[in-house]
Amino acid sequence: MNKILRKGLFLMGTSILISSCSDFEEINENPTAATAEQVQVEYFINNSIIGAQQDPHIAERAFVLYWKAAGRMDRINSLPVGYVSDGWSSDYFNYISGWLNHANTAVQIADEKIEKGNIQPYTNNLKQVARIWRAYLMSEMSDNFGPIAINGFQGVNPDFNSVQEVYYYMLEELKIAVADMEPDVMVPSNVENLDPAYSYDFDKWTAYANSLRMRLAMRLSEVDASKAQAEFEDAVSGSNFISSLDMNFKVAEKPGWDALTGVMSREWNNQYLSPTLNNLMVGLGGISSEELLNADLHQYIKPENYLGLKLEDHFTTLTTNPVSEYWFDGLPKEIDPRAYEAYVIPGDFNDPDMNRYPSWAPDATGVTTRNLVDAEGNVVKEIDAAFTWNAPSIGSWGEKGSKNQVYSWPGAIPRLAHRFRNSTSERIFFGSWESYFLIAEAAVRGWGVPIDGKLAYEEGVKQSFEYWNVSSYANDYLTSEEYNRVGTSVNWDHTAEPPSSVSMEFVNGYTGESGTTSYEYPENDLYMNGSVKNDHLTKIITQKFIAQVPWLPLETWSDHRRLGLPFFDTPAVENPLSDMPQLTSGNFMDVQQNFFPQRLRYPSNLANNVPEGYQQALNHLGGEDSVFTPLWWAQD
Repeated sequence: MNKILRKGLFLMGTSILISSCSDFEEINENPTAATAEQVQVEYFINNSIIGAQQDPHIAERAFVLYWKAAGRMDRINSLPVGYVSDGWSSDYFNYISGWLNHANTAVQIADEKIEKGNIQPYTNNLKQVARIWRAYLMSEMSDNFGPIAINGFQGVNPDFNSVQEVYYYMLEELKIAVADMEPDVMVPSNVENLDPAYSYDFDKWTAYANSLRMRLAMRLSEVDASKAQAEFEDAVSGSNFISSLDMNFKVAEKPGWDALTGVMSREWNNQYLSPTLNNLMVGLGGISSEELLNADLHQYIKPENYLGLKLEDHFTTLTTNPVSEYWFDGLPKEIDPRAYEAYVIPGDFNDPDMNRYPSWAPDATGVTTRNLVDAEGNVVKEIDAAFTWNAPSIGSWGEKGSKNQVYSWPGAIPRLAHRFRNSTSERIFFGSWESYFLIAEAAVRGWGVPIDGKLAYEEGVKQSFEYWNVSSYANDYLTSEEYNRVGTSVNWDHTAEPPSSVSMEFVNGYTGESGTTSYEYPENDLYMNGSVKNDHLTKIITQKFIAQVPWLPLETWSDHRRLGLPFFDTPAVENPLSDMPQLTSGNFMDVQQNFFPQRLRYPSNLANNVPEGYQQALNHLGGEDSVFTPLWWAQD
């Protein structure tokens, strides 16, 4: 046992100098307060899974300020404008090192018990669970930083491995874990209680392993197609994957301040609707706001061909967001049915799901009227944002921002529903919809899958609609040929590209005069050179993005890095962005890969304290330790 504890003290030799556990009590923080002689595999698995749920300290830094920003599920000027904090990154590196440490130790303890014959009937299966969970954690860490150490739990400084080596290792681990899992094994209730995800239902753990393997295999689709196809086909061949909502990998949140507290619970985070998500949802699916909203809100619904108030002196124009200079002074005619479930209309105080954070400043959400002013501070226009629907651009607004009191006011912008903020929900690590969208993408690529691409795509949509309790709209939604703001429709069989432009109406926000404009769908140069907006793959990733809200921003970020899909608007550059000098007011329309963050930089104390390992990591990375250096699997 001393050997196991000694080996399990550190995830990586590099992390010894960043974060360490010095004794058994620090490693095995279990409420049963087991002694070293009593230590069980399930304690370490439990600690690892609960820890990865993320306490409020690290959740705000990693989940919100990094992933939700980069994955375009929020309006935050961090990673999307090239900003990283060494403190945030160091904290996350330390935390995930600890979670991996627990997972590694669980495998080691299981191996020692099996070797000595000191086992329970379920010990082998616990080992496989630990391997599956370890594979997820390694994917999370590698997808953030890039090269990491596979054998990072030997108590010495390990060699760093390339991202390709890490992915090959994870895929093999998942395959072996599934093969070695023994079916029909039961565990006692006291052990069940130590698995916050599946209560040691080993069939569900196997399904999760297969779905995770599908996800990781698809990550390689653009750089290692034959490996990706072989791994994916093998993982899906038995049709035992996460296929229904009751199989979702999820962990229940609870109020308080610990690892199970909600990842989006910090009251000072606004959790705004992002312009990327809004442009995907407005107009998509052909379902009218009249159908979705109570009759007393119908008066605020605007015509389908209306863009809003044009206020170009106060709203940025230097972004690829196609509606950046307009304030939409009402509710859209048609919108994805999930939009009003996930986000609450400003001023709709009768909605019990309206989030009123920060609770100590009720005027932040209670006041909906704000002003546009001139350079001297004189009021140019008063805007009442109640019952409007807007998602202004991220980036630098320069002087326009200083004269605009509405675009970042909490009471003026749709914000995430309260049930996702108050630590009473369940954080989803893998949803059933993702399995079906992965299968649909595999079908589009011509891989061998058990479900037709169209059927898989439509089932993914239906699974998401069921999660949001809007299933009654699914059939009409799936037949819609209406385009969203970026030129994508829902209907699988409708692949006609949108027209180059459409005539839209607006009102001059300063004079009140009506006008018309030629609306052009934005070109996504990262996908098919901007020439394709409505093919099958674009539909799949659009639906996958919306379905992942709000729990899986790391996956939406990864899909965009891999494929350039869906369309991500560029940050505004009214002033230069100090951390993204490559994006300028002269080139922002010519979208490039390095206009979007690709990874996190390694913590500075890794380079300072373990220079050899750090240099190995950079050699594998193939570029400088920059936010904009693509990972091996990323789209080029």
